[in-house]
Amino acid sequence: MPIRVQNDLPVKGKLEEENIFVMDEHRATHQDIRPIRIGLLNLMPLKEDTELQILRSLSNTPLQVDVTFVCVASHQSKNTPTSHLNKFYQKFDEIKDEKFDGFIITGAPIEKLQFEDVDYWEELVEIMKWTTTNVTSTLHLCWGAQAAYYYHYGIDKVDLPEKLSGIFSHKVENRKIPLVRGFDDIFYAPHSRYTDVPISEIEKNEDLIILAKGNESGAFLVMSKDGSKIFVLGHPEYDRITLDQEYKRDLGKGEHPKMPKNYYPNDDDNNRPILSWRANANNLYTNWLNYYVYQATPYDLNSIE
Repeated sequence: MPIRVQNDLPVKGKLEEENIFVMDEHRATHQDIRPIRIGLLNLMPLKEDTELQILRSLSNTPLQVDVTFVCVASHQSKNTPTSHLNKFYQKFDEIKDEKFDGFIITGAPIEKLQFEDVDYWEELVEIMKWTTTNVTSTLHLCWGAQAAYYYHYGIDKVDLPEKLSGIFSHKVENRKIPLVRGFDDIFYAPHSRYTDVPISEIEKNEDLIILAKGNESGAFLVMSKDGSKIFVLGHPEYDRITLDQEYKRDLGKGEHPKMPKNYYPNDDDNNRPILSWRANANNLYTNWLNYYVYQATPYDLNSIE
């Protein structure tokens, strides 16, 4: 899948080095097919790392994807240069009158806060409400999924006894649903969070379908019956070393984090982590784009209801 980005986006070169098809704006304007418009609300502190991870994940089908980076106006990022945000990101007010084929709301390392205590919560509520009328399908990741459960269904998160960190196995449910088409019966995905959404509460809601769950990680992949809302309670987009960086960052702060489970060979953090989740992660994004965005969206975006 060609990813369409601005010509001078810093991560463009890294994607090209990894043999990912990146189409610049000039080439894209000379194609007759309509690109799929995807909005990415990036709530993670290290914006460029998340850009790279998400763009990798969107790059594995023949579709042309036109990505618009979005940030909230009610929060000042401390870890990404303002110049980068001003150049490559748009505020919600700038895009709220537009329509998108798909939209992604990322996680954020703030799950210990109550939702209403998050400084941009009211703006995020406005955005989530907007996605129900201006977007064909929205993909919510980790804390973004927890926030969406709470807003759309009134299902609150709960604290875990300790941080869930590592690579965990999940079993596919409802295999006939296209979102899990091509998945192995058991697959792996990274998790890094202090809170969970009780699977018992999800099961009570008749509009939600659990597609994959794990004994340790709970309900990992869930969707609304119409496919307009997808919930991923984890980080399938993570790189090989993301959990390693988080773990060693916390060690450097003088904290005493537990080593991520099932991550380092022989549980030795000097060993290179094994990448065991990339294939199914790519499959997830490909299925979402194909079956719930491309196949479901109208050619004329203005006709999205």
